Amino acid sequence: MSYGLGQYKKTSVETASREQILLMLYQAAIKNCKKAIDAIDNKDIAKKGEYIGKMQDIIVELSNSLDFEVGGDVAKELESLYDYLMYSSTQANINIDKQPLEACLNVLSTLYEGWTEAIKTLKATNAKASNG
Repeated sequence: MSYGLGQYKKTSVETASREQILLMLYQAAIKNCKKAIDAIDNKDIAKKGEYIGKMQDIIVELSNSLDFEVGGDVAKELESLYDYLMYSSTQANINIDKQPLEACLNVLSTLYEGWTEAIKTLKATNAKASNG
């Protein structure tokens, strides 16, 4: 059963647009952040570390994908936010403290919402341009 789900996820990533992949990465980071918070609440230290590690892997991937030539100041701002997320999640991991993770969750959710709106706007603009 899990093979089918794994294959479905693999196919959905391989066929996704760059925008969809970006949103998938944010969704996964948010999911792992929430799971890390739950793990701290449940005093499951091993799971906390596992979920924070997964979230950090995603943040590193997002950071590595920044294009400073195209993105300019926006890319620099995102890099600062990603650095903040890495620092805060590391502090949460070391101190077994969910408060820095809650701050990370707030930042990740805000970025996800912002990218979702930006992508909708871009698609609408492109649709108008191709029809006009």
